[in-house]
Amino acid sequence: MNLANLTTSEFLEGIYANNVAIVSKAITIVESTKPEHRIIANEIIAGCISKKHDSIRIGITGVPGAGKSTFIEQFGGLLTGLGKKVAVLTVDPSSSRTKGSILGDKTRMEELVKNPNAYIRPSASGSSLGGVTRKTRESILILEAAGFNCILIETIGVGQSETAVHDMVDFFLLLKLAGAGDELQGIKRGIIEMADAIVITKADGDNIKRADFARMEFTRALHMFPPKENGWTPEVLTCSAIDNKGLEEIWQLIDRYCEDMKASGYFNANRQQQNENWLIQYLEQELLTEFYQHTKTKEMLPQLKKEVISGNISPFLAAEKLLKALKQS
Repeated sequence: MNLANLTTSEFLEGIYANNVAIVSKAITIVESTKPEHRIIANEIIAGCISKKHDSIRIGITGVPGAGKSTFIEQFGGLLTGLGKKVAVLTVDPSSSRTKGSILGDKTRMEELVKNPNAYIRPSASGSSLGGVTRKTRESILILEAAGFNCILIETIGVGQSETAVHDMVDFFLLLKLAGAGDELQGIKRGIIEMADAIVITKADGDNIKRADFARMEFTRALHMFPPKENGWTPEVLTCSAIDNKGLEEIWQLIDRYCEDMKASGYFNANRQQQNENWLIQYLEQELLTEFYQHTKTKEMLPQLKKEVISGNISPFLAAEKLLKALKQS
């Protein structure tokens, strides 16, 4: 089959059949910024939304060095061993100068990438907020339509990405590294409030005692925060991906969370709220794109930038002129 000229129906048939080559091509089309890909991308997403599925979306974050890739590889292997179909979306930081990215997650997850029940998709972050690709939500829908029922989304752990990922997952997992000054760095109100569980990684060898100490510290810290609106009380666990210890307990915790949230109705309500947020964010993105592509504003913007830099006009007045030109056209 020639993947270069697939129709929408052929894309959807391939996605539903879990044809990995077509799934990858569909994600590439959706991620594309080319205008000619826009129509078919929207049709693909519409077809994927209509496909009913039962999945869990898990966000995984942590500072560089916390062992995210090693954890995901072992955790993904555990899940496939339990009969799950696992998809991993990882975001590699792009260079602000060359616009290139390493895209090295497939090489870091050597075993998982060979697993027939797993799929790894590294994407360049580009200029997206905090390293989350602009099309991550659409990629999730494609993967779910393809039958993947455990979607793992890894952030690059630079701060803002946590907020973006939290708004597109069901469970948010924070990985911390003991014994590296990471305990104090981690006790920040925003990230702790978002986390549904905290896992102290690399709890092996000489680091076991430090990991246990960090677990107690974070457990105490959690007591200082108000209860979550869904009634869930986050827990702190330890694990060693290398020794394959603690991973089953983490999955059992996530599974229990899903059961509790579905029973209370929060699980579906949260996804509905995320869809509403997705609508607003998409509108904002499209309006911004329209602004920069508009003939009149493209013509006026370079000169107004120069006037703002030279101090001849305020940024606010320049913005008003651009918006007025957009409205009058």
